[in-house]
Order: sequence, then C-alpha cells, then structure tokens
Amino acid sequence: NLEFHRFPTNDAWVRDHGPVFVKSASEVAVVDFRFDAWGRKYPPWDLDDGIPRAVAAARQMRRFGVEVVLEGGSVDGNGCGSVLTTESCLLNPNRGPARTREALEQILHDTLGATRVLWLAGGIEGDDTDGHVDDLCRFVDPATVVAAEEGDPRDPNHAPLAENLRRLRGMCDQDGKPLAVATLPMPPPLRIAGLPCPASYANFYLANGVALVPVFEVASDARALAVLRELLPGREVVPIPARELVVGLGAVHCLTQQEPSHPMR
Repeated sequence: NLEFHRFPTNDAWVRDHGPVFVKSASEVAVVDFRFDAWGRKYPPWDLDDGIPRAVAAARQMRRFGVEVVLEGGSVDGNGCGSVLTTESCLLNPNRGPARTREALEQILHDTLGATRVLWLAGGIEGDDTDGHVDDLCRFVDPATVVAAEEGDPRDPNHAPLAENLRRLRGMCDQDGKPLAVATLPMPPPLRIAGLPCPASYANFYLANGVALVPVFEVASDARALAVLRELLPGREVVPIPARELVVGLGAVHCLTQQEPSHPMR
C-alpha cells in the first residue's frame, strides 16, 4: 500500500530540505522553510529547495512559505510546545542576517507552535551542518530526552557533549517541569581518509511501531540499542548498518521525513 513520487533533488538529505509537517485538529499542512545547502556550502541547491512545494502539491496540502533558512535536522520537538535546537547552527550567520535568539524563537513559535525553545551549544566533530540537534539529543516522549555522551575526555566530542548535558539537566519543558535526561554512548571515532564522520546513535528515526537506529559495527552498538529499547517500550528497535551511509555526513534520520496521520482520513 505504497505510492512513490519522483522528485529530482541535488542530494539525499530530505530531513533538511524537505517539508516540515504541522498538524491541527482537522488538517495536516506543510511548512516550507528556505534551504541553502547548510550555509551555501554545496551548490547547487535549487532542486532541494523546491521539494516542500512539490510534496505539498502532490499531497494536496496547504503550504506555508517561510523566507527563513532552517533545516529539519536542526530542530526536534516533543509535540507539546518544546523544541530542541543548537546555538551553533540556528544562530550561525551563514544562514542569513539578524539571526538572534529572540528572532529565531519567534519564528519557531509562529511556524511550529513552539512555546519553549531549549538551546544546546554545539555539535559533534565532522558535522558539516554546524551542529544539527538530531546528532546530539532527541525527545523519546514528551517529558524525556536522550542525549549523546562521550566518556573519553581526550575525545574532541567530550567537551561539547558535556556542555549540552549540563544544560539539559537544568532545563524544563513547556509546562515548567524538569526534563528527564537519559544518555546514549558515542561510537568510536570513524574516519575516512583521515577526515572525521559524524557518527551518532542519536540519528535514529521513529516510524510506525519501530525505531530505526544507525549502527557502526562496533561494541557500543549493543549498549546504544539497549538504551533505546528501554526508552521506547512498544517499539521494535531495528539496527541499520550506517558505516557507509555516514561517509556522506548523515544517517537514518537525515534521510527521512515523517508525515503525521491525517485527522480526517
């Protein structure tokens, strides 16, 4: 019971250039942010930037165009008003001028219904997105986040991930309740031709009844899968080999964009 649509793109990472779906009691619609290949790093990007419009037309949905650069992997929400993001990405001037915390919080409120924006610091080594949150920290239920943690103080990811955890442990949700914070291990450094790849178990994808989790053929895979099985009861946690995938600087979450069920269908 599948339907395929063929839309030409410049790259594969639909999480970032694709539509962001929003839902009301009676409608699912598309929010269409601008896309510029992560701060104009990889031209051309015109086909990618047109994907939300194409999807909205194919799905016969209302489309809300937003003249602000924002990638889907840079935010993660709990569906109740809290949105996670990072300063290193969302406030980066390479995404456009006048990107202040206040301005971006207002944009997230107006477009995604955010009532509390939870600001983490920065991302992991090798991440060319300037620190997308989907490699760092994710909601697993409305009150609980799971965050990547690097235990080796000699690893370049140790300090930024420790700072993110410090912030998370002092944060509250949209109702003023402290977040429950769990941790995921980081895999050992993965390098190709000497260059770091942004391997992270936090780049999992939640689909209907399952969680698709990138794994890297290392010992920490088993521990990461065990953490997510405990945090996601009722879902089948499925490992997806991602050593080759992450060479492209993304993984399972980056390749996907979920559409919520339709209230009237």
